[in-house]
Amino acid sequence: MMYQPPAGARDLLPLDVAQKCWIEQHLQQVFQRWGYHRIITPTLERLDTLVAGGAVEPQTVIQVWDAEEGVLGLRPELTASIARTAVTRMEGATHPQRLYYNANIFRQQQAHVSGQHEFYQAGVELLGSGGLLADAEILLLLADCLSAVGVQHWHVILGEADLTRSLLNPFPEAIRSDVRRAIAQLDRVGLANLSLSPELKDHALFLLDLRGEPAQVLQKVSQLPLDPPQHEAVTNLKSLVEILAPLPSLTLDLSLIQTFDYYTGVVFEIISDAESGQRILGQGGRYDQLLGLYHPQGKMMPGIGFSFNVEHLHQVLLGLGQLPTQTPASHWLVVPESEAAIAATFRHAQHLRSQNAQLPLTRVEVELSQKPPAEIRTIARQQRIAQIAWVNAQGSVTIESLA
Repeated sequence: MMYQPPAGARDLLPLDVAQKCWIEQHLQQVFQRWGYHRIITPTLERLDTLVAGGAVEPQTVIQVWDAEEGVLGLRPELTASIARTAVTRMEGATHPQRLYYNANIFRQQQAHVSGQHEFYQAGVELLGSGGLLADAEILLLLADCLSAVGVQHWHVILGEADLTRSLLNPFPEAIRSDVRRAIAQLDRVGLANLSLSPELKDHALFLLDLRGEPAQVLQKVSQLPLDPPQHEAVTNLKSLVEILAPLPSLTLDLSLIQTFDYYTGVVFEIISDAESGQRILGQGGRYDQLLGLYHPQGKMMPGIGFSFNVEHLHQVLLGLGQLPTQTPASHWLVVPESEAAIAATFRHAQHLRSQNAQLPLTRVEVELSQKPPAEIRTIARQQRIAQIAWVNAQGSVTIESLA
């Protein structure tokens, strides 16, 4: 019988792990430079926690039954878990709270779709701060991350969920969700086939086309009869676009709206135009009502964040030659010249590992076979080991460089 991982799961071999860790370490350094602290939440959550925000549909959660807790779920994203933690475990903490994570997530694919069930994400959540400054910090932090890992030819698609949602108010409530879904899916044919008056059909197509160069989109939407909250949202977008001027590419897309009510302000996607194909590297947005769902008294707290799709980053960076092509080589191979030298060999290997503790780690292997010296040298060169320390029974060491 050939044992294989279950469908939707996969093994990461040492080189895969080295490349994944390279990405996560570079992102983590940027997160920390911006003052963010790592948080780790449970892989398992109560199902009602995961679906409370409306962003996660129960059928996408891989569910587990617990005799005491009832239905649990493997987390399909991190924001809900972090929101729960922030309001139940971090009450009284100073704000804003800057948190980041590197974690695996799990999603149940639809029955007719074959693919992965486990993914990796890295991202941040900025809790307790609303408004323009927090929005700008998140998007500029995102840009700093992409620069740190060396992604090229990327752009941000920026929307405003509350503004777009309010622009749907003229549609009858019975058909509003259909209009919203068609706009979210950029389904021009679907919109044309809806039972709408000519005026509402024109309005729907107008909303669908509210994307492109930011100044032009803002000019178009400013021509609408806006109420005070809509006017404020447009003003904030203008200010945010000015702050984001250094980004390599920015598209304002007011048709960027999800089919759920998770986001309440700016929303965005990060798209890569790599030669291997266009990929969504990450996404995020503002969710000022989510934390109140988890608070015992319903206390509201603003929040905004983003997550990177580590697998998509991995594929793009592979094409750019940015990632390690080999696992790290050991610096030393320590070889006992006889059985009587074994104890001294392990002592010397530990001495090499522990010296210069402030510097990057020293990788030291002990030769476990009793192969002839010439064969040991050949294998060490193949493994890119820099030096051999030959240890005799008296504990004396002879160093041989293989450079």
